Amino acid sequence: MSKATVADHLIERLIEWGVDTIFGFPGDGINGIFEALRTHQDKLRFIQVRHEEAAAFAACGYAKFTGRLGVCLATSGPGGIHLLNGLYDAKCDLQPVLAITGHTFHDLIGTHYQQDVDLDKLFMDVAAYNQRVMGPAHLVNVVDEAIKTALARRTVSHITIPKDIQEWTKSENERSSANIAAHSGDLFAAPHSNPSEQLLKQAADLINSGSKVAMLVGRGCLNAREEVLALAEAAGAPVIKALLGKAAIPDRNPYALGGIGLLGTAPSQDALKECDRFLIIGSSFPYMEFLPKPGQAKTIQIDRDPTRIGLRHPVDVGLIGDCATVLRALLPMIEHKKNRSFIEKSQKRMAA
Repeated sequence: MSKATVADHLIERLIEWGVDTIFGFPGDGINGIFEALRTHQDKLRFIQVRHEEAAAFAACGYAKFTGRLGVCLATSGPGGIHLLNGLYDAKCDLQPVLAITGHTFHDLIGTHYQQDVDLDKLFMDVAAYNQRVMGPAHLVNVVDEAIKTALARRTVSHITIPKDIQEWTKSENERSSANIAAHSGDLFAAPHSNPSEQLLKQAADLINSGSKVAMLVGRGCLNAREEVLALAEAAGAPVIKALLGKAAIPDRNPYALGGIGLLGTAPSQDALKECDRFLIIGSSFPYMEFLPKPGQAKTIQIDRDPTRIGLRHPVDVGLIGDCATVLRALLPMIEHKKNRSFIEKSQKRMAA
């Protein structure tokens, strides 16, 4: 049997990370990777698109609907350039996507050779992790860091591998003394921070003291349907859905007012104009002109990313963590509202 190549080790490491699907389009800058895909096709499925842009969009869609890492593959130069539009979709929608591209021969980079585009420079804005693989001993370290960054930050990572390096075989002689073999682990440890009891109590007090509570839910609530509906029931709160949170609860649920903004409903807009308590849960909905005016409503925001707290609207209490987990901790502190006039008015508007 021939020795395993860098491309073989790439595919094997992706499989060890649990990757089972790659979207892409062939090209001679990634011939080595395609040979590795061919020999590992029993464990990893390659889906060929008609254009590299579609591969990046497909990887982003895969991440959105599975909750897993999306992976796309494109050749050097123009093939990699075509990925950008779909990768910006992943960056803007906070989806973990790994982009893998080819590059020209490692010793001809920077000499105006065929399709010599520095994709690692081109991808600097779209990719939070962005690295060129320099040899067999470099590969696993880079792949692990790229995947962990994409998953931890819910964003894009990019690695590019020169076409000749893809076919190099692994040799311990090429490893530096500082690069200890097998030191990098294929494990992502997700954060599980929970807000303090004091912050939860502050949030609950605000909700309990309000008479017109409205909830805006986003992508962060896709795994929190039961918790969202339990809070809506207890607080008598209509649920307004940002586009990425459309699947959080069914449109026909009696608490649902549909979307908000350019593609929204009148009852959603009315509820946000009238509410005195506003919850932003798992969303960074960008169209601020549709939100309550600053100072109108006491606001609570729940998000896993601290940098998103107060990004679109002034916040009185910020709760950091997974939306479902935070809501489960908050719910026992919420008093069941006897006055249901606000939700009933919203429901009448939806019926109309």
